Amino acid sequence: MMKIKDEDKKRVGNYVKFSGIAIQMGVLITLAALGGNWLDEKQKNEFPIWTLVLTLVAIFGSLYQIIREVIKMGKDEDDSKG
Repeated sequence: MMKIKDEDKKRVGNYVKFSGIAIQMGVLITLAALGGNWLDEKQKNEFPIWTLVLTLVAIFGSLYQIIREVIKMGKDEDDSKG
């Protein structure tokens, strides 16, 4: 039988984790844009302010989540080495 190294398991786990975050990011940004578009149509805005604001909030929130996960992953890696 072929043994899988712990390092390879971590890589696959990180790949799965960040793939999931990417999917969440896409869904969140899409929902924010659709919700903003709906609000803009409801208020009959000439400039799509709600679409812009909600989409930007979703993007920054998603980036914050990614940065937080990368920092956590770095700390976990340092703890396992030390």
